[in-house]
Amino acid sequence: MKIIFLGAPGAGKGTQAELVSARLGIPAISTGAIIREALKSGTEMGLKAKKFIEAGQLVPDEVVIGIIKERLEQSDCKDGFILDGFPRTVPQAEALDKMGVKIDKVVSIEVSDEKIVERMSGRRVCQDCGATYHVVYKPSKDVKTCDKCGCELTMRSDDAPEVVKSRLEVYHSTTEPLKEYYGKVGNLALVYGAEELEETSKRTLEALGII
Repeated sequence: MKIIFLGAPGAGKGTQAELVSARLGIPAISTGAIIREALKSGTEMGLKAKKFIEAGQLVPDEVVIGIIKERLEQSDCKDGFILDGFPRTVPQAEALDKMGVKIDKVVSIEVSDEKIVERMSGRRVCQDCGATYHVVYKPSKDVKTCDKCGCELTMRSDDAPEVVKSRLEVYHSTTEPLKEYYGKVGNLALVYGAEELEETSKRTLEALGII
């Protein structure tokens, strides 16, 4: 299956992408993670992205799309993949279509803005491998260090409540229109986030028809 996860920052799409990845044996591709990997590897697109990041600018669409294209051409994507954090805009979705990528299902995790602000203040990220946790919903074993690599977990500066509210405004104006875009295609499924992670996971698997 080729799947896209949509949702506001902090809606839990990354967690659900990991779950589905493990269930189906296909890679979950986080845009942030592959940009970091491209920077580390020094690929052509990674070097282009580096120039913008070092200048404190957003990486432009054509560079992000180039990095995604490089990643989707790798052998582990031949049986399917999950995109988390891409596309973020309708032009990016159109670029994906032009690449000839046929998406089977687009899952949008629906969570209220108020709940997201509450959730994100508890999110913690591993500085080394990028794994994400939550002090309430998905804590690491000792709450302080990463279960995968043992490095310290930190709160991202953009998880502060006032920053989260600003990011939500951007999401509603630029990314949420993707729901209408994929709704017209006919492959959109809305999953309403529950208080319990297990219930949200159950709803996600049901939406994908793999429960």
